[in-house]
Amino acid sequence: MAMLRPPPPVAGAPSAAAPGRVTMPMFHGDVSLGEAEVFSVKPGPEGTLPFPSNEIRISHLSPASERCPPLAILQTIAPFSVRCKLLGKGIAPHPSLHRLYLTCFHEFKSAVVVVGDEELHLVAMPSKTEKVSCFWCCSVRAGLYASSVGMLNLRCLAIVFDLDETLIVANTMRSFEGRIKNLSHAMDVEDDPVKVAGMSAEIKRYIEDRELLKEFIETDSVTDNGRIVGTRKEEVQPIGTQERLLRPVIRLPERNAILTRISPEIRDTSVFVKLRPAWEDLRSYLTAKGRKRFEVYVCTMAERDYALEIWRLLDPEANLISLNNISERVVCVKATSRKSLQHVFKDGGCHPKMAMVIDDRLQVWDEKDQPRVHVVPAYAPYSAPQAEMANAVPVLCVARNVACNVRGGFFREFDENLLKKVFDLTYENELLDLPYAPDVGDYLVCEDTNFVPINKDPAPIPDGMSGSEVEKRLNGRAHQGAQKQIPPSTRLSDDTRVATRGNLAGSNAQSSGGSLPITPLLFVTVLQEIGRLCNAKVEFKSTVSTIRSTQFSVEVIFSNEKVGSGIGKTREEAQAQAAEKALQNLQSNYLSFVAPIAGVFNSDTSKSPGSGNGFLEDVDSDGDIPMQEPSGSTSEQKGHSTVDRLSSVISLIRELCLEDQHVVFRDQVRNPGSATNEEYHFQVELAGQILGNGIGVNKDFAKLQAAEEALRFLKTTTDPQIKKHLRPISCNS
Repeated sequence: MAMLRPPPPVAGAPSAAAPGRVTMPMFHGDVSLGEAEVFSVKPGPEGTLPFPSNEIRISHLSPASERCPPLAILQTIAPFSVRCKLLGKGIAPHPSLHRLYLTCFHEFKSAVVVVGDEELHLVAMPSKTEKVSCFWCCSVRAGLYASSVGMLNLRCLAIVFDLDETLIVANTMRSFEGRIKNLSHAMDVEDDPVKVAGMSAEIKRYIEDRELLKEFIETDSVTDNGRIVGTRKEEVQPIGTQERLLRPVIRLPERNAILTRISPEIRDTSVFVKLRPAWEDLRSYLTAKGRKRFEVYVCTMAERDYALEIWRLLDPEANLISLNNISERVVCVKATSRKSLQHVFKDGGCHPKMAMVIDDRLQVWDEKDQPRVHVVPAYAPYSAPQAEMANAVPVLCVARNVACNVRGGFFREFDENLLKKVFDLTYENELLDLPYAPDVGDYLVCEDTNFVPINKDPAPIPDGMSGSEVEKRLNGRAHQGAQKQIPPSTRLSDDTRVATRGNLAGSNAQSSGGSLPITPLLFVTVLQEIGRLCNAKVEFKSTVSTIRSTQFSVEVIFSNEKVGSGIGKTREEAQAQAAEKALQNLQSNYLSFVAPIAGVFNSDTSKSPGSGNGFLEDVDSDGDIPMQEPSGSTSEQKGHSTVDRLSSVISLIRELCLEDQHVVFRDQVRNPGSATNEEYHFQVELAGQILGNGIGVNKDFAKLQAAEEALRFLKTTTDPQIKKHLRPISCNS
């Protein structure tokens, strides 16, 4: 989009003085830049001018940005923070001030005035009328702008990890003994033989790993499957005043386990650590292709030396957090406190709006941060060892795909909305003309701790699990013929927290290779993938349930059309039902775009998108290709004239409308009656106004009626409120 160029350095008088204007001298260091007229853009006390001593003294220029004008960066990290406007004063522009203005304008820099722990950024603005240097002044916390420039240039966000029961489970001899003792007492009073058998198996798993830890403590070796494995001394790089350490470590990759000693000289600090499956997949995504997608942080309630060692085991080559940053990037909070992104980024490393969290508990975070938390089920390798593999997509692979979606959605909004509108702004615009700034929370649904969130506005999934990876997992499950469910897992932590996880298993779908449990999250993921392949937006909208016995109601909107709904006692149940119904409704129209996915669709397909099986494919686009809005029907159902006609009419309607406007097809009323006389009511809306209605016993027929009525209306309308949403050529159609 074309941007106004800065005015040439010719003489010209500024606008007439306005109320509240003050003339101040300007300096760059000790060099005089002349004078500027300064006036507030906010009324009352908020309009107080921010410059101390009634002078503007620039200390330095901000780092240059490769692709983002300073105002776009400031609006992202400090929305609507414009404090005042400045105009160079004088009949002719001061040469030094004008050079500064041109440097800032062309090099995407800002002039920075430091006031205490605040930075005032003078942003060079183009003007429609002024012939002198003109700036907007925005305030932001010191240091935040410099760190954000690099992140936004690299299309990078921040991700904050919890450790215990999110990425790992660790036990000492003391905790092993405590868990075994508690389970033994529970077995003594339990009458249910099934539960007793489960607890007995759990105790055996604890005892097996406890014996390995005991052997490690006593001999610095373990006997694993008949072979003796000795320790290796791993060097721990010093942090701050810490001395160089050599830790005894045993890595057992077949068990996904590591034994280490927090204080090498104290054997009682030995720890048995189980790593959550698929951590390597998530880690490789964060650093793949030599490009940093996320700045990584850790926030835990664990003791600091323990936390640093656990992270070293997870990131042994320091690819995610460099050794120079490890001290401030691993944040430990007291168990009695709440976690806070403001505390994690206390040194100005990132704005909370640009950060997401991976944690197994939601309520430990400040309420304002909870919308940015992706909650994963607690890792329970002893009480529920099969839970991680009961889903076709492991928990941390789901987290990886969620992170990918969040990043894609954030930068799609940044590029397509904020950047474009900022380039159109001039000095004369008002504060309210600034565009909306994206927030990571916009692309996550904040749920209670019994539910794994999904994206409410998913972006394309370019970096998800590859088709071959999914095929391997799905086929393995199919050949086993397993019909597994994830049992509720009981948290057995040192502070006696107990949180029951819901049963995540959904209905089974038969495939030629056997049966496979289809979880609610898999229904949702498949639905999102269909949307990606069809360039169609998929949304899950919560509505008010009209049934007293239930609490949650969810609708699925696919390409602006309601395609499914669900009601349940939990949001998870409602979403699962809605996603399953949506898949059934979409099957006939969109099946040709998706290869069979583990029996979700038990039909032949004639078209397979790309390589693999079309499910969470790994496309080498790095999320930089924004999702395009659908421009017409995306598929045809051969042999059905109604569907063919409907496709053509929808295409004609959308050709009449502006690209950024959406025609909504709403399933307005469904009259149950009898099964054979069910009546469908559809209406077509544009900008909230009804364009057409349709009624019929067939869903497609009712929709076609509404679409044809809407098309006739659009071609003949003289309503100015409707015409402003149409292309100019439509007036003569």
